[in-house]
Amino acid sequence: MLPYHTIEDAQVALGRGLTLAETQWLKYSAKEPDLFLHCHNTLFLYLFYSIAPIPFVFMELSGYEMFNKHKIQPSVKRSFWEMFNCYKHVMHTFLITVGPLQIISYPIMKWIGIRTGLSLPSGWEIFWQILVYFVIEDFSHYWIHRMLHFKWAYEKIHKVHHEYTAPIGLSAPYAHWAEIIILGFPSFLGPALVPGHITTYWLWFILRQLQAIETHSGYDFPWSPTKYIPFYGGPAYRDYHHYIAGKSQSNFASVFTYCDYIYGTHKGYLYTNKMREKNFFIAQNYKME
Repeated sequence: MLPYHTIEDAQVALGRGLTLAETQWLKYSAKEPDLFLHCHNTLFLYLFYSIAPIPFVFMELSGYEMFNKHKIQPSVKRSFWEMFNCYKHVMHTFLITVGPLQIISYPIMKWIGIRTGLSLPSGWEIFWQILVYFVIEDFSHYWIHRMLHFKWAYEKIHKVHHEYTAPIGLSAPYAHWAEIIILGFPSFLGPALVPGHITTYWLWFILRQLQAIETHSGYDFPWSPTKYIPFYGGPAYRDYHHYIAGKSQSNFASVFTYCDYIYGTHKGYLYTNKMREKNFFIAQNYKME
């Protein structure tokens, strides 16, 4: 809740005029308690998870060759009801984990300094904070995800997520309720170490969710803008991890590839790619002959 309720009060407090974005933020948040603003992440999670996978659902159901040629595992077909059941499972898991987790984490977010007032962060500040959040989340996620592949943790918890050996966008957060909580820690770690404005906090969780949906989509499009992000894993990288399933000791990182390269957990993926390229080369030469 802001300490001033009019534009004039805010201008006096800041010693300058408000930007258009700050004016809109004042109108929206002036009378809203910080807990309500903090819990927006739950709303955004439901909203973006329900909308972002829709294009991939249509691609899966359409059967068009123009889409199938970019599908990583084209032999696996999902029906509407299979995807709908995945959606229901995830929404139920969100209900019993994410909502309570948002409320429980609120005092921590206030204590570390996630602010809700004016002024709003600049675009440059948002960019660098989001980048730091991705790097921190990726590194911590790598180690926790790797531990989830230990025999006990895999059989009791992580195995649920790997039910989809050919992932789809809807299956990105498909997991045991305990895994949602465990892997929520890396997502909160960045904002905890580098606190910023709550709008940056919202944007971080939205982008992380969209990134997870894209990498679990099962489609690897050559024109995707994520191809230009240095060290980005992408759908093919994530798909290999799911294809190997319980035997996987490769591609543990959530976003980038550098941790897997540094710690040597990329060799199975590299070997598979080399064999695929070799077989393709042999097949092409055979056709030429």
